[in-house]
Amino acid sequence: MKGVAFLRAINVGGRVVKMDRLRALFLKAGFTGVETFIASGNVMFDMTAAARGASLEKQIETMLRDALGYDVAALVRTGPELKAVAEHEPFTPAQLKRAFTVNVAFLRTAPDPQAFKALDAGRQTTDTFHLKGRELYWLSTVGQGQTKTSNAVFEKTLGMHSTVRGITTIRRMAERFA
Repeated sequence: MKGVAFLRAINVGGRVVKMDRLRALFLKAGFTGVETFIASGNVMFDMTAAARGASLEKQIETMLRDALGYDVAALVRTGPELKAVAEHEPFTPAQLKRAFTVNVAFLRTAPDPQAFKALDAGRQTTDTFHLKGRELYWLSTVGQGQTKTSNAVFEKTLGMHSTVRGITTIRRMAERFA
């Protein structure tokens, strides 16, 4: 089965990592079937039943911290989980018609319900959120430069690491790898 690591802090904020190097780091760490998808920290690999969950995320994070010299959160999903994320339709056709963008924030665990309520209560009128398990779907009617909502807001309010990808990227990944 394929797995995917969604990496936070890759090729943002001046921290540039070539995808060839990222692939080589995963191969050196013993991963097989390693491929990268666009230059935003999406790494697919063969996943075994023994290597899943928080221990796999910590293994990847330690490997990347040692190699890159800074912390990189790794949020791992299996191929079937990625497919389910891509296929989930949390927003109505009317909402989608008004959308400028639809993103998904990958979270380590399902957030505390009170934290999600606080996030939703503080959202701008241009944004709509939908939580399903460890994924936070975010529809915005304006561009990211025009909203105060961001991955940093998700992390602060929910109290955990997250990383955001556009739904189009997720669907392309699911078609190719899930």
